[in-house]
Amino acid sequence: MKTIGVLTSGGDSPGMNAAIRSAVRTGIDRGMHVFGIRHGYAGLLGEEFVAMTARDVSGIIERGGTILGSARCPEFATPDGLARALKILNNRRIDGLVVIGGNGSQTGAHALARLGFPVVGVASTIDNDLFGTDISIGVDTALNIAVEAIDRLKVTAESHRRAFLVEVMGRDCGYLALMSAIAGGAEVVVIPEVKVDPEDIIRELRSACERGKGHALVVVAEGAQYNATGLADYFRTHPHPSGFGLRETILGHVQRGGTPGAFDRLLATRLASKATELLADGKHGVLVGFIKGEIATTPLDVVIANKKSLDLDLLKLAHVLAK
Repeated sequence: MKTIGVLTSGGDSPGMNAAIRSAVRTGIDRGMHVFGIRHGYAGLLGEEFVAMTARDVSGIIERGGTILGSARCPEFATPDGLARALKILNNRRIDGLVVIGGNGSQTGAHALARLGFPVVGVASTIDNDLFGTDISIGVDTALNIAVEAIDRLKVTAESHRRAFLVEVMGRDCGYLALMSAIAGGAEVVVIPEVKVDPEDIIRELRSACERGKGHALVVVAEGAQYNATGLADYFRTHPHPSGFGLRETILGHVQRGGTPGAFDRLLATRLASKATELLADGKHGVLVGFIKGEIATTPLDVVIANKKSLDLDLLKLAHVLAK
């Protein structure tokens, strides 16, 4: 394998740049030419290829986001789009591809792999919902940002005897909400995996007040049955005294934009280096992830066919610790 491409796709994650840097420098070390592909699969179809040297990735390991950019590309998911992508890669004499991203990105990688093109995926999504890895690039940084925000909100909540609804990211997976609720000492956590009755939340808040708590926090995943705005609207239209004044805060994309922490820089570096090494050795069609403390690979067929589940025993722990 003489030439490989590297792209980032889907939502950006802190640590993506560290992964790009690692893939480029590992590829060069193995004697390969490396091309960055701007704006994900959309850039592939638009032939936005740029040759990358070791100097092109200098000074990016500490930067959040992705220097290659990312974009959604519905066209790539069509048979015509895939056929055109394969033709472009072959015309450009790209022998293999490193795809850094989450579920949608790896679905695209799998589609190319099924057509016979050598692809290796790198697990990167702050939602931590990708099968084939215990933790993906960006999760640790996003979680720390959420916990820091919760810590700050607790200060003002206690000053004014308030309950805060804090919404964190997690469209289909409650990992960030659950972990930040436990780490932040929240009274209630609301996740997509479990249906919730707003009346139960009111009862939890009232109980916290009666137990002598001076504030309360409800951490909500954006994809839950009721997000923070939905809960706030419900409480306004179905008023029940909880003992606290109520405010809502939506953290949103703040969680994606942080400088990657040491864990994410190291994780991204190791995963992307392994992915590039696999391509150099003629091995492909897998996702590189982190399982039980080790760098591990999972066939893309298996990754796409399975949904990662959340450990709901941790939800029980969150309830116990909220006493």
